[in-house]
Amino acid sequence: MENQTTVSYFLLLEFSQNRQLQLLHFFFLFVLYLATVTTNLLIITAIAFDHRLHSPMYFFLMNLAVQDLGIVSVIVPKSMINSLMDTRHITYFGCVIQNFLFFSFEVSDFSLLTVMAYDRYVAICNPLHYEMVMNWKACTEIIIVVWFSGILCGTLHTIGTFSILFCSNVVNQFFCESPQLLKLSCSGLNRLEAGIVVANIITSLGCFTFIIVSYAVIFKVVLRIPSDQGRQKALSTCIPHLTIVSMLVLSGCFAYGRPPSNIPSYLDIGLTALYPLLPPLFNPIIYSMRNKNIKFVLSQLWSV
Repeated sequence: MENQTTVSYFLLLEFSQNRQLQLLHFFFLFVLYLATVTTNLLIITAIAFDHRLHSPMYFFLMNLAVQDLGIVSVIVPKSMINSLMDTRHITYFGCVIQNFLFFSFEVSDFSLLTVMAYDRYVAICNPLHYEMVMNWKACTEIIIVVWFSGILCGTLHTIGTFSILFCSNVVNQFFCESPQLLKLSCSGLNRLEAGIVVANIITSLGCFTFIIVSYAVIFKVVLRIPSDQGRQKALSTCIPHLTIVSMLVLSGCFAYGRPPSNIPSYLDIGLTALYPLLPPLFNPIIYSMRNKNIKFVLSQLWSV
């Protein structure tokens, strides 16, 4: 294929050529998707309809659940359909949309986790100024910036990815992931996409550094709290968030920190799948297990 204008579709990586295994993969993805959607919708419902959870922390958590729903909904249904229909095809336009939405949700997700670290910092280190700093107007503006930054980065990243000349349409991944798409370039990584990648790496490192520094200060303050009950209460709001950040960073390192392989193995596919699929599934579970308010509201919803 001489250039990208001749690419009308891409061939995604299939989990197996065996029909029984394809149906097994469909069933596994269906159960995973159903569990992820159910747990995140429960979190959204609990926060939206219970006034006791109408605070900045839960407002951010609800947006995080929406982003997690977006991440899995962008990639899992198409993979399910391909496994069920015994096909690998995705249209060029569908690949563009999938790439854009996935990256937009991922950037928004990590940006929001950074904001949530700041929220915990203000709540624990400056509790007297919390309501003034994290008022509803400020929280609304923050969420708008978070979503806008995700859309902007997704737009730039997608433009950079699909501005290259493709010499092949065979993607060694089960969804349209930029690193695998860039391997199909006839001329290597172009300057536009290289600049976008470097900017994203610098921004991600900045956000991660901010989270680490915030929690270093938070733990320093928590250790000074005289009562054990006070320390436990402060930590109970921090541990779920810190666990989610750690899971996201570690899964990302496992997925993209390994040497690239032109012929991915089942291990490569599994590790790469952890990054987009594991955090959205476990984020609401971690928060509901560690947060008494959410557990109480969910128990009331369950008993209705």
